Amino acid sequence: MSDKEVLSADRVAEEQLVAWTYDAADGGSLSATFDSGDFATGLRLVAAIGAAAEEMNHHPDLDLRYGQLRIRLWSHDAGGVTD
Repeated sequence: MSDKEVLSADRVAEEQLVAWTYDAADGGSLSATFDSGDFATGLRLVAAIGAAAEEMNHHPDLDLRYGQLRIRLWSHDAGGVTD
């Protein structure tokens, strides 16, 4: 387990995140689905997110479909959503 603080559902709600949904299952995760318009644009978005994720050593779950990208954030080392 990590020394990162896992945020409660109430704490996440305080952030008033637009487009993101909190799921309390399995310690909590955040997810959002974004329209990309086409597969190539979605693929570029995945590449940009991947580069940022590597820099932060945080690796979101990405589900790329034609015209949309679903992102799920969950700190694997902490077992939930963290700051």
